[in-house]
Amino acid sequence: SSSSSSRGEQLVERSREMGAGRDTARALPSLSSSSSSLPPPCSDGRRRYNVVHRGCLVLLLPLLLAGAALGEDPYAYYQWEVSYISASPLGVKQQVIGINGQFPGPILNVTTNWNVVVNVQNNLDDPFLVTWNGLQHRKNSWQDGVLGTNCPIPFGWNWTYEFQVKDQIGSFFYFPSINFQRAAGGYGGIIVNNRDVIPLPFGTPDGDITLVISDWYTRDYKDLRKELEDGKEIGTPDGVLFNGLGPYRYNESIVPDGIVYEIINVEPGKTYRFRIHNAGVSTSLNLRIQNHNLLLVETEGSYTVQQNYTNMDIHVGQSYSFLVTMDQNASSDYYIVASARFINATARGSVTGVAILHYSNSQGPAFGPLPDGPNEDDIYFSMNQARSIRWNVSAGAARPNPQGSFRYGDITVTDVYVLLNRPAELINEQWRTTLNGISYVVPATPLKLAQQFNVPGVYKLDFPNRIMNRPAKVDTSIINGTYKGFVEIIFQNNDTTVQTYHLDGYAFFVVGMDYGIWTENSRSIYNKWDGVARCTAQVFPGAWTAILVYLDNVGIWNLRTENLNSWYLGQEVYMSVVNPEVTNKTELPMPGNVIFCGELSSLQRQESNRFRYSDAPSSASKHRIVLIGFLVAWAGLLTW
Repeated sequence: SSSSSSRGEQLVERSREMGAGRDTARALPSLSSSSSSLPPPCSDGRRRYNVVHRGCLVLLLPLLLAGAALGEDPYAYYQWEVSYISASPLGVKQQVIGINGQFPGPILNVTTNWNVVVNVQNNLDDPFLVTWNGLQHRKNSWQDGVLGTNCPIPFGWNWTYEFQVKDQIGSFFYFPSINFQRAAGGYGGIIVNNRDVIPLPFGTPDGDITLVISDWYTRDYKDLRKELEDGKEIGTPDGVLFNGLGPYRYNESIVPDGIVYEIINVEPGKTYRFRIHNAGVSTSLNLRIQNHNLLLVETEGSYTVQQNYTNMDIHVGQSYSFLVTMDQNASSDYYIVASARFINATARGSVTGVAILHYSNSQGPAFGPLPDGPNEDDIYFSMNQARSIRWNVSAGAARPNPQGSFRYGDITVTDVYVLLNRPAELINEQWRTTLNGISYVVPATPLKLAQQFNVPGVYKLDFPNRIMNRPAKVDTSIINGTYKGFVEIIFQNNDTTVQTYHLDGYAFFVVGMDYGIWTENSRSIYNKWDGVARCTAQVFPGAWTAILVYLDNVGIWNLRTENLNSWYLGQEVYMSVVNPEVTNKTELPMPGNVIFCGELSSLQRQESNRFRYSDAPSSASKHRIVLIGFLVAWAGLLTW
C-alpha cells in the first residue's frame, strides 16, 4: 500500500455477512485519502440480531472472479480501525475497545484456502496486537499476532496481516493478545466456510448466528492489570455479556432497568447454526436455550459426532457450533442463558448473561425463572460432558496431520511434556504464575525476530519436560520442538480454578482427562480412536488433561493458558519448530512490512508506519490492480 496521501478511491463493500447477522467491512484496494466510516450495528433500543439467509454473497463475486482469473485462491481485504468507544453493557458507562466502531468487532467470514488481508489501524493509547484463535497460519507464524512473533503496533501506526486459511473449516475468534486488552473487548467471530466441493456432514442450515459470550468487569482493563501487578485478585466478574450486551431483565432484583440486551430473531420450523465463542477473562460459562436442544456438530475446526445436549460448558477460549431447530410453540420468547460455573454460590445470580430467542410469530415476552443449569455440586458433570465430545472420523473435511491418518493412537510418541501449573506465587517480590516452575518473561525482541537475525541471549531452548526440584523462577525458556515429531503433552492443574490451554499453529487430539495426578498408567484410559482435534482444552482443578500433537508446522508457536489473569502473570511458553533441512518450502519468508523493536529497533525504516498504510506482503499487492479491474467490470455489469 502507498501512503494515505497517495491512496486511490477506497472501495468498501458494506454487506450483511451470510447468516452472520452483523455488519462487516470488506475493504478492497483503494485510493482515497479518507478512511471509510462505518455505521454502528442497527439498534432499536434492544438490538435485534436479524439472521440473514443464504444468497447474500453476490457482492463477493468480484473477488472470486479475480481469484479464478489468476488461477489461485481468492483474496479478502479488510480495513480495521481499532479505537476506544463508549458503552454501558452492564448499565455503567465505560470505555471498551471497538473495531470500526463495533463491539464486538466485525465477523471475519471467509472460505477454506482464501487469502485474508487485514490492515489494522491502532488508534488506542496502548500498543496493540490481534491474534486469530484457532487459525493455524501454516508455515507462517509471522502472522500469529502474539509477542513471541510480532512487535506490537504502536499508537497511531497500522500493520497489515496477510495469511491463508489453509485446509481449515469451522468456528474461531480473534482478540487482542497483549496488555490485558481482551478484558475491554476488541474481539469478534471468525467463520471459515467449507468449499462447495466438500459437503457438510449435516443439512445446510437456514441461517448462521455468531454469539460471543464473555464474563465482564465494569472496571477499566488498565485498572484490572494494575491490580494483578500489585498482587491483588481482580475478584468476581460483574456480569456476562452476549455479543457485547448485558442481560435481559429476567429478575428485577438482579438486573437493573435500562440494560440493552441481545435478541436473536428466527423463523419457526427453521434450523440455525449457532457458533458460540467464550472470549471472556477467566470464567467458564454454561450455555443453554430454554426448551431447545443443542445438536453439537463442530468445535474449533473439527466436525464432531452429532449429539444433542440440553446445555454445554464452554470454557474460556473455546468455540462450538450447534444446530438448533425452532420447533417450539410461539406463545412466548425464550431465554438464551450463559451462566458462570465454578464460582462462589452467592455471586452466581449476577454473573449470568441472558439473551432472547424471538420467533417471528411470538405472542409475548419470555417470563418465569431461567432454565436450570448443571448441578454445581457434581464435579464430574463437566468432565464427563467433555469426554463425550468425539471426532467425526467419517466427515469429509480438512484434518490435522498426519494427513489421512485416523489411527493417531498407533503413532509412536517422540517427546513427552508434563506441564504443571500452580496458584500464583511470589518470585523476586512479584506475584507470578508458572509452568513447570518457570514464569515466562516477554523479551524486548520477539523470539521469531531473534531467531531470524540470530540475536544472542534473547531466549533459551531449555524448557524442562517436567517440573524440576528447584525454586520457581522467571525466565525466557522455550520448548525445542522436534520437526515432524509426535508429542504428548499432559497438563497438570494444581490450581483451584479451571484452566484452559491453547496452542497456536496446530490442532491437537484431546485423548484423556481425569482427576488426580497423571501417571504412566493413566494412558490406559486414553481415547486412541476418535478424540476430538481442537486447539483449546480445559483442565479441571486437581486434574489432568492429555493431548497429542504432530509438529509439522514450522515456526515459533505460543502455548498458553487462556485464563487472562494467569496468562498476564506468566503462565505460557513458546515452542520452536525448525526444519533442520535448508529449504524454503516449509516456512514463508519474513514479511516485508515487519515492525522491528527491542535489539532490532535500528532496522525500523525511517518512513515508519505512523499514520500510513503499511506495505502488505507483495503477494497481495501485486494483484490489487487486477482486483480493481474486476470490480470496475462487475460494477458495469450491475448498471448495464
